[in-house]
Amino acid sequence: MDLTPADDSPATRAVSASPLLRHSDDSRVRRYASAFADVMEMRASAPVVAHYLDHHEGWFRRCAAPMTVQPLGCQGYALTLGTFGNFGFEVEPTIGLELLPQDQGLYRILTVPNHGGDPALDGLYDVEFNASLRLDEADDSRPLTLVRWELVLSVWIRLPGVITLLPDGLVQSSGDHLLKQIVRQISRILTWKVQEDFHASHNLDCPPRRYAQF
Repeated sequence: MDLTPADDSPATRAVSASPLLRHSDDSRVRRYASAFADVMEMRASAPVVAHYLDHHEGWFRRCAAPMTVQPLGCQGYALTLGTFGNFGFEVEPTIGLELLPQDQGLYRILTVPNHGGDPALDGLYDVEFNASLRLDEADDSRPLTLVRWELVLSVWIRLPGVITLLPDGLVQSSGDHLLKQIVRQISRILTWKVQEDFHASHNLDCPPRRYAQF
């Protein structure tokens, strides 16, 4: 599935208007990336699941906990991902996310500027969060909808000069491994919580948890 934002989307225009670390020529800036995919089984029809997802002001904050969530406009949230570090250098990224309205059963979550972040962290990190959720109603005797969830997360960090003296491959591989662990933990928690929250709110038995697809 193509997760690249449309060039003329509001989220893309907002991000492009801000200076981003990802475009820096500084040799201390390193990019770490990871991807995640999972499937949530919802024991209800696609319209019922869509109605739940459309009203994200309820489930998003509940299901993102214990990550800190603050409202950001009408469709957005400022989300603190947790501590990200490499060789003793740590930051706690807070990013702005916009939950776009569904388009024929497809939902997107894109990065937008978070102007309420900590000014002390400006220039230290840059995050691109690009997720999609697609509803596929299963051909089954009972109401069943599969929510296919995909996430691509990239983090750019301006490392202290002393770290760049280490072998490049070591710095890159250790950061990629750490980010993959963080993405796996966050995404599994979020998908499981959304699945459990949906079924609890509709008085339905929740299906067993599935293993994530990487």
